[in-house]
Amino acid sequence: MTDVLPAPDPRARYRIEPTVLQALRSPRLLTREVLAGLVVALALIPEAIAFSLIAGVDPRVGLFSAFVMAVSIAFLGGRPAMITAATGAVALVIAPVVREHGMDYLIATVMLGGLIQIVLALLGVAKLMRFIPRSVMVGFVNALAILIFIAQLPQLFDVPWLVYPLVAAGLVIMFLVPKMTKAVPAPLVAIVLLTAVVVVFGWSVPTVGDQGELPQSLPELFIPQVPLTLETLGIIAPFSLAMAVVGLLESLMTAKLVDDITDTHSRKTREALGQGAANVLSGAFGGMGGCAMIGQTMINVKASGARTRISTFLAGAFLLVLVLVLDDVVAVIPMAALVAVMFLVSFATFDWHSIRPATLRRMPKSETAVMLITVIATVWTHNLAIGVVLGVLAAMVLFARRVAHFTSVTRRIDADAEASTAHYTVDGELFFASSNDLTTQFEYSRDPERIVIDMSRSHIWDASTVAALDAIVTKYEQRGKTVALRGMNEATSRFHERLTGGLGGEH
Repeated sequence: MTDVLPAPDPRARYRIEPTVLQALRSPRLLTREVLAGLVVALALIPEAIAFSLIAGVDPRVGLFSAFVMAVSIAFLGGRPAMITAATGAVALVIAPVVREHGMDYLIATVMLGGLIQIVLALLGVAKLMRFIPRSVMVGFVNALAILIFIAQLPQLFDVPWLVYPLVAAGLVIMFLVPKMTKAVPAPLVAIVLLTAVVVVFGWSVPTVGDQGELPQSLPELFIPQVPLTLETLGIIAPFSLAMAVVGLLESLMTAKLVDDITDTHSRKTREALGQGAANVLSGAFGGMGGCAMIGQTMINVKASGARTRISTFLAGAFLLVLVLVLDDVVAVIPMAALVAVMFLVSFATFDWHSIRPATLRRMPKSETAVMLITVIATVWTHNLAIGVVLGVLAAMVLFARRVAHFTSVTRRIDADAEASTAHYTVDGELFFASSNDLTTQFEYSRDPERIVIDMSRSHIWDASTVAALDAIVTKYEQRGKTVALRGMNEATSRFHERLTGGLGGEH
């Protein structure tokens, strides 16, 4: 007797462990989540200030945006442990709005961008992630690592010489601590020790306080004072759409990256909805909007080992406490400590296996080309979205080019029958790239009066192929010859019958 197993629960696919409840019941897991949130909060402060300067707004705008988005995405997002806050990609998109129209138009742009993200999520845009090939994903990860590294370089120029041994010491600490204990995140140990050394010895090195003024009050509700007219919509809509697309693309790519690192599945549509809602809330409290932060997410997931929404929530909560209550302490943290943390994140993020000589020898050249296009475009433009889009386009073109050569046509003459017959066998998948040359593979003048085209080993995918077959039949008929198409599968036959004769073939 055969045992009948119950059907798997589809919800189990998205059940990510440890859950929040499991973490709350485990002192070890809870400690890990709390400390990870603290490390991320410390790393978020200078980043949020820097992105505020890129966008041309007051540092408190970026900091409030980081707090609101991190806390809201902890409840609304679909990928536990992923960090969302103000980002450079979004800052670059919205900077012209602030410069040309002012703060009120910026807030309106951010809120509209969030609403567009919600609409895109409801339309199922998250499902398009399945069409991003692995070579683009590898290029995305490598470009991200390079950008994280490059972003730290300004902190190493025109600085006191003490900065360099501090960075080196931070890297050594983060290398040694995991070998001794994993109870405390190595980046937190490095930040605390280096800060203590700088304070005790009174060294004069760049600190977090030098990056910008920290806010002194809680974020307040902000209603943008803009006229509700089509003119206003015409001003903000292009920037809102660009912000929505860039933010969703970067967030969904980051969610997929975390899925791969943790071997779990996240709810991409919920994440897209959460990103939209977080941006609306960010704008409502005077924030500049943002999306998933890949560097901080890597600190949280890879460097600190966090796995639940607790770390994401606490990153936002700690951020607010640090800048409002412990601002004097945060201000003395040396930037060298945070640079060391980001260097470690950059090194850990890069897919070193992808550039090994043995890997490059085995990998198809087209795959390597797509990865390089993604990396170069991203690093050149400092825009992950542009790099990914160009990488996907390159992958599509190279894939179509490869598949086009998989189609073949073989010819034989059956001279034993009463009437000589030319038999053609079409083998392969027929679509626009492979069917364009189909018409050139037949001997129209040399063939006998009867032609049979065997389609049993092929499949028609688009109207271009139907048009090509119509053109072949027409060429033979113009020479007084008869053509029979045989062996089509059911789907191909239905598709061909619906379109044949109505595509304007050659007459």
